This record gives sequence, C-alpha cells and structure tokens, in this order.
Amino acid sequence: MGIEAKELRIECTKSSGPGGQHKNKRFTAVRITHLPTGLVAVAKGERSQAQNKKVALEQLRAKWREKFKERKKRLATRRSYAARERILKEKKRRSLIKGARREKFKADE
Repeated sequence: MGIEAKELRIECTKSSGPGGQHKNKRFTAVRITHLPTGLVAVAKGERSQAQNKKVALEQLRAKWREKFKERKKRLATRRSYAARERILKEKKRRSLIKGARREKFKADE
C-alpha cells in the first residue's frame, strides 16, 4: 500500500519571500495534498517547478511513512519482586554501614 497519483492534489503557486525577480513572477512553489489522509507537503526552495514537485513528493512520502509506521510493542519495564527485594536489602546494608561510620566519627570527637 502506498501513495497513488489519483489520491493527490497538486497546486502550483508563486513563491513568497525574498529572492528577487525569479521568485515573484513564476509559479514554482508546489503544494501536494494527500486527499485521504489530509497530509500536506510544500516545497518552494528551488527555482524549478519540477524540482519542487520532486522535493514535495519526497516530503509527503516521508510524512506518510511516519504516520503509518508499525509501532513496536512496549516492553514491560517494571522490576520483579525479587529484584526490588535485593535492591532494598542492599540499601539497608549501605545505610547501616554509613550509620556505623557516623557513630564512630561522633565517638572520636
């Protein structure tokens, strides 16, 4: 399944913005609309309508692929009960070691 020519509406307009005499008198900007999905791609950077049409079609294909890309199934990230127990046990051990150090430091003062 892909993009078919009969599903596209191609409009050619005058480019806007700076660029001098070449931009404001020729219909070189291209807007391509994919009618079933409503995706739109606009290209007006080149001086040739054919080149802009090619660029806009590539942009539209990229947008279409992104929209219909198969998403990977999300993997569970929750830790198991045993892993949580191990982590808590290690935290408790570290806190006891640090607490003993604190007690020793207070006794030395």
